[in-house]
Amino acid sequence: MSTITDEEKKQNNENSEEDRVALHFSQFREYVGPMVQIVTIVAVLWSLFQLYITGFSSLEAVKHRVWYFGFMAVLIFLLFPAVKSKKGKQRKVPTAWDFVCIIATVSSVIYFLFMYDAYLERGGMHILPDYWFGAIGILMTFEASRRAAGLPMTVLAATFLLYNLFGQYIPGSLGHVGFDLKRIIDVMWWGAEGVFGVVAGVAATYISMFILFGAFLRRSGFIKFINNLALTISGKSAGGPAKVAVIGSGMMGMINGSGIANASTVGTFTIPMMKRTGYKSHFAAAVEAVAGTGGVLAPPVMGAASFVMATFLGVEYRIIILAAIIPAILYFTMCFTSVHFEAKKLGLKGLSAEEIPKLKDVMKDGGHLLLPVVVLVYMLVTGVTPIYAALGAIVTTVIASWIRKETRMGLKDIIGALEEGARNVLIISAACMVVGIVVGTISLTSIGLVVGNSILSLAGSSILLAAILTMLLTILLGTGVPVTASYIIAATISVPILAEMGVPPLVSHMFAFFYAALSEITPPIALAALVTSGIAGANFTRVCITAVRLGLIGFIIPYFFLYNPVLLFIEGSVVSSSIAIITGIIGVIALAGAMSNWFLTKPNFVQRVLLGAAGFGLILPSYVVSLLSLIVVTAIFLWQKKSIKKNQLRNPDETSISV
Repeated sequence: MSTITDEEKKQNNENSEEDRVALHFSQFREYVGPMVQIVTIVAVLWSLFQLYITGFSSLEAVKHRVWYFGFMAVLIFLLFPAVKSKKGKQRKVPTAWDFVCIIATVSSVIYFLFMYDAYLERGGMHILPDYWFGAIGILMTFEASRRAAGLPMTVLAATFLLYNLFGQYIPGSLGHVGFDLKRIIDVMWWGAEGVFGVVAGVAATYISMFILFGAFLRRSGFIKFINNLALTISGKSAGGPAKVAVIGSGMMGMINGSGIANASTVGTFTIPMMKRTGYKSHFAAAVEAVAGTGGVLAPPVMGAASFVMATFLGVEYRIIILAAIIPAILYFTMCFTSVHFEAKKLGLKGLSAEEIPKLKDVMKDGGHLLLPVVVLVYMLVTGVTPIYAALGAIVTTVIASWIRKETRMGLKDIIGALEEGARNVLIISAACMVVGIVVGTISLTSIGLVVGNSILSLAGSSILLAAILTMLLTILLGTGVPVTASYIIAATISVPILAEMGVPPLVSHMFAFFYAALSEITPPIALAALVTSGIAGANFTRVCITAVRLGLIGFIIPYFFLYNPVLLFIEGSVVSSSIAIITGIIGVIALAGAMSNWFLTKPNFVQRVLLGAAGFGLILPSYVVSLLSLIVVTAIFLWQKKSIKKNQLRNPDETSISV
């Protein structure tokens, strides 16, 4: 009879904790019986519909968005309960209210699809049923958002909607002439800037296809391959598990572009491993939250907001990819270096050789799964549209999985990927649909111009002050709101401010995009930190504070490329961009040393201050300042090296500590 060792018991407990946390953060209703098959059929049909529209159909854009909304809302009403159910309670059928919402959604969608052409033939003139079904559709948009995207996003959109109705009662510049219900329904439901506007178009094309691609990758075993690859790269070094988290989340983020998805998938593997090797719970959770959030900033896929950005700017997506390269390198360099310095400071070791797979075996077992990524990058770089690139990558994923028996995707795996992709797109899609209300309100009432002019009057001629106000506004709007929605609101309200002050459009949008992404680790909501603190069993506030420290460079970089566009490969040569990368990397290492209170060894007060100042100086656009800062960092390096040697002479038994 076999016995369970203490280590196995510990591992089992950790696995149970991971399962408990995963269930806690899963918002989906878990059916039993026939409803399981019904949900699967709806989800799979939706994904197949998306693949068909992308590859073979020329369906009118607005009708595609309406079909997309219909599938999305029905699936949300099936999967997300209207109110939180009691713990452990499972339902066999939807509630009566769920059926009411589904019928209302289907009715409004069918009416739109059948009557839209007649509406156009009438020259945009409405008949009474247009308003009734439009009102029902808007209500269902809010209900779907409340269930899936959450209350903060829904309340924000509702506030904007009410502003349309009651803005005439607001005194001063924020007031407007007022609009009746008919005008509001016309703009929000039937118009080109409401629920079915540009944002919905991005959700129905780019976002859905790339999330579906991520689901196929996961089903093929890609996550396991990435984790094993990260283990072989950094598992043996000091604090190896934390570095695995950074590398693994960075690699996954390049594909799925979701901070929360990275934190929840990679984190269940890396956080328990970090805790086992000596990292404190709050630090382990913060590392994964920061690394996961970095995935939103890492090309080629980045976050869903990057596709919206390309649409707003009217540029090819590869321009966005190119602009994100240097900022992403600097972000992950600081994150990786910070965990290294923390490991050195705590005297932590890496994993044992027995815990780390051999690189040759890892590549033999899963190297072929990199083929879809290669195909995706090639197609994006050569100018193929992102949705066709995603479609090509999905097909390549299935074909590549057949190379080895262990990863081969059968019919069950393909159906599972189709269902998973549909489920995973619900939250962001609901946010995109309801944020159309915000965009429509900004267009209808000109509130964006009013707020923009107010900020301009406060900032005067100072780009720095305007940038600070834009940052604060974007972070505030990002509180509890998905990254894409936060960016869209910032792009329509605050980005024009920077553009009016002479900042290049791409720089202005990237500025807002960064702070929208970093809202996932910024208190008080910090959704990525919330997920990882649950997995680690750590105090949420401590996780947030540590995450902000580790991800500090993300809050600083936008100001540097604001004044030095060469960091985005704008207004500079290849040589100047290369110099910016080299000095930037050295700068973030110095900053990480100052923040972590460690370099080659623990710095004294003077060394720590100089490291911080030199770190900033190396990222500034001035060659003179960068040269002086480089001299300072070199001097501190030699200074500490000399101190370590002296210490070794005085204490020959002590082991030297170095980078």
